[in-house]
Amino acid sequence: MSSHHIVRDDQEPALIIANGEVCSSELLGQLLEWSPIIIVLDSAIERVLELGIKVDVLLGDFDRGLDINYYKEKQYPLEIVYAPNQDKTDLEKAFDYLIEKGHKAVNVIWATGKRADHTITNLTNIVAYRNLLKIVILDDHSKVYLLPETFEKWYTANTILSLIPIGKVTGITTQNLFFSLKNEDLTIGYRTGSSNHVIEDGIVSISHSNGDLLLMECWD
Repeated sequence: MSSHHIVRDDQEPALIIANGEVCSSELLGQLLEWSPIIIVLDSAIERVLELGIKVDVLLGDFDRGLDINYYKEKQYPLEIVYAPNQDKTDLEKAFDYLIEKGHKAVNVIWATGKRADHTITNLTNIVAYRNLLKIVILDDHSKVYLLPETFEKWYTANTILSLIPIGKVTGITTQNLFFSLKNEDLTIGYRTGSSNHVIEDGIVSISHSNGDLLLMECWD
């Protein structure tokens, strides 16, 4: 896997490599090519080395007894960020690191699949960063991000879109979705907007009044 390009931080999102299911080499390559900084969580460093990926930051609590000097040599130059706070996941600590460094957006891969508790936590914890960092979680089947109160984007017909509330979301109205909503509520565990789809090529509009609403762009 080739090294990533150097691009301006205010033009492209950073990249975090977590420790879930590995994505395709095609998706990985696309993200590596344009990421100004690449962070790998300590639990995934061995798999990253096996793929020959060059990263900039190794972050975690290092509770697995990693030989830091070994990774410094293999990945030189490499910044080591020791983040022992047990009240946050390593992914959250990586978000905090990027915010502290002034980054505005980040893509996250390897954050879904494998352990279900990790997947659910990774997808839902992004709501805490609503006003701090634009977070997109990607895998080979979906692209997940938090919606603003008013959202518009062009899609092709039959694109699968799922609206997943974190808790309760009120006053949802949609346009150009097959299962339309008109000032309606969604509540996790009771009613969600899974597996909706775009009616025709064009703009999809989604608005809501209150709550945290995830959009999942999906493909099989």
